[in-house]
Amino acid sequence: MKIEYFPAINASLNGLSGILLLIGYTLVKARRYTAHAVMMISALITSAAFLACYLTYHAMLVRQNVVITKFPDGPVRPFYLAILLSHTVLAVVIVPMILTTVTLAALRKWKTHRALARWTFPLWLYVSATGVVIYFMLYHLAPALKK
Repeated sequence: MKIEYFPAINASLNGLSGILLLIGYTLVKARRYTAHAVMMISALITSAAFLACYLTYHAMLVRQNVVITKFPDGPVRPFYLAILLSHTVLAVVIVPMILTTVTLAALRKWKTHRALARWTFPLWLYVSATGVVIYFMLYHLAPALKK
């Protein structure tokens, strides 16, 4: 697979994960717990696929000595960097939260699952959404700003 396909694939996986999270949230509010579980497991699988593709992409960059794309200097750059920083920090924080939340559900510890899911859901959704935003800013907005 060509290395230049990975950013769009990664953004698509992030976006799909976010959509699955929103559907799962809607289903749990409607007390459709089995359908909720299917959507959340699907979001987990999609996020895991994203992580695998992301790591593969960056390993390919290193192996091929490709320079990572840099957002251009200018008035938009601080906004990009703020989104990127919050996304990166929360992406690290959210992984153990997701795994713990899913484990609690698997163990049928519903009270603790719900309490943690109240924090996990919005953070996971934020990371998914900002992943898409970062992609568009870096690969679509940035080239337009260089002109």
